[in-house]
Amino acid sequence: MVTVPEAQQRLLPEMNPLLQSRFRILQSVQLMQPIGRRTLAESLKMTEREIRKETDILREQGLLDSQKSGMVCTSDGELVIEQLRALVYEWSGLTQLGKTLETHLGIQHVLVVPGDYNEDETVLTLLGKEAAQQFLSKIASEQVVAVTGGKSVASLAQFLQPVDGQQNITFVAARGGIGHEMQMQANTLVATFAMQMKAQHRTLFLPEHLSEQAYQAMLTEPMVTEIMAYYDRADCVIHGIGSAEEMAIRRNSSAEDLRILEEKGAVSEAFGYYFNAEGDIVHRIRTIGIQLEQVEKSKHIIAVAAGKQKVDAMLSYFKVAPKQTIFITDEAAAKAIAERLL
Repeated sequence: MVTVPEAQQRLLPEMNPLLQSRFRILQSVQLMQPIGRRTLAESLKMTEREIRKETDILREQGLLDSQKSGMVCTSDGELVIEQLRALVYEWSGLTQLGKTLETHLGIQHVLVVPGDYNEDETVLTLLGKEAAQQFLSKIASEQVVAVTGGKSVASLAQFLQPVDGQQNITFVAARGGIGHEMQMQANTLVATFAMQMKAQHRTLFLPEHLSEQAYQAMLTEPMVTEIMAYYDRADCVIHGIGSAEEMAIRRNSSAEDLRILEEKGAVSEAFGYYFNAEGDIVHRIRTIGIQLEQVEKSKHIIAVAAGKQKVDAMLSYFKVAPKQTIFITDEAAAKAIAERLL
């Protein structure tokens, strides 16, 4: 049985690339608006002449509008994006690519967004939008949401909003402070997420890496016992996936620690655990943060990560990732993962 999109593609094969190109232009304007033609051309790796031609057509159709500050997407344009998104993703092979990865990684759902995070800055914004939509469709009242830090997780912030009927949602920092970028830390993100959704939040103002003596002492602190109780009740976890070396450097690990991680074959990191290529835990830091066994009990888990440089880390982590994980990534990384799996 031939589907309608397949029939259309066979009858008008030239329509597919044109549709994808105009959709990507319209979508990029929506994500970066207001934006000028030159900036848009640089972002999409197209010539200004090509951008001018296509945006003129989109403007004539009432999908774009030109303002002094740059081009913006009209309400009709936003409607067209939402109505065509599933079709464009199917025609471009992204839907099937996601299904293939779901099967081979053994997780609930994989959503692949078009583009290459390393080449196009709008891809991170698109990741955040898709991840936020997945989250908003899953969350219910009286739920606890644990959030880690990082740029990928931070990308959800601008797309979160209050949802009718959802009350008493609590965002909880899933880890303490790590690195020096305050805007990307879990404590900052839970406060931002909560503000966007008019919800509550709980922070964890502790250094992530503690000595054994400090760790044991902190376990009895009322603030820590309260936050650990929240982790036990977490209904949803939103997290990124880091490469072992990247995360060790962000933690200001010593040269000796880096050497040990390399000797143990550490490839990926998540929740303070370092995994090798087979998914075995080869190192674990003493941290007051959500533990892997608590993550595994959560009903919904949303992992956001992109970039071909993280493919080894992704493959490593998904050897042990909970089956209920929803994974949002970019096209370049997804194709690189598929090449390794198939």
